[in-house]
Amino acid sequence: MTVLVAYDNSGPAQKALQWAIDEHPSEEIVLLRIIEAAGGSTSAGINLAQEKLMELQEQKQDEISEEATNVIEDDDIDIRTETAIGDPAREIVEFAEENDVDHILVGSHGRSGVSRVLLGSVAEKVVRRASVPVTVVR
Repeated sequence: MTVLVAYDNSGPAQKALQWAIDEHPSEEIVLLRIIEAAGGSTSAGINLAQEKLMELQEQKQDEISEEATNVIEDDDIDIRTETAIGDPAREIVEFAEENDVDHILVGSHGRSGVSRVLLGSVAEKVVRRASVPVTVVR
């Protein structure tokens, strides 16, 4: 079984990682960090942008490994880190589909009311779009 944790080093994401470790200690846990790419790139700058994004992706993967180490106390936990570039909800769902993920965990930032309506919710979008079970951790 593979468990995907959407990870951005926020408090809710750290809680989701801890929940994954507590509930699925013998399963593979994949930490996925999404790098949001700014839209509107022209074709002339695409190659340069791709190179920069690849550098950023490598840097973020190193950072996520360090961050996760602070949460993980057990060396026997099987954790893999991945990064993707794009819209967070879309990338989480696509990664899960393309990598045979069995369960997705996302942290909830607890927005409500007007803030939730205006900003949208990555967790809510993932819940609606994913074809596998999703657990939202508060």
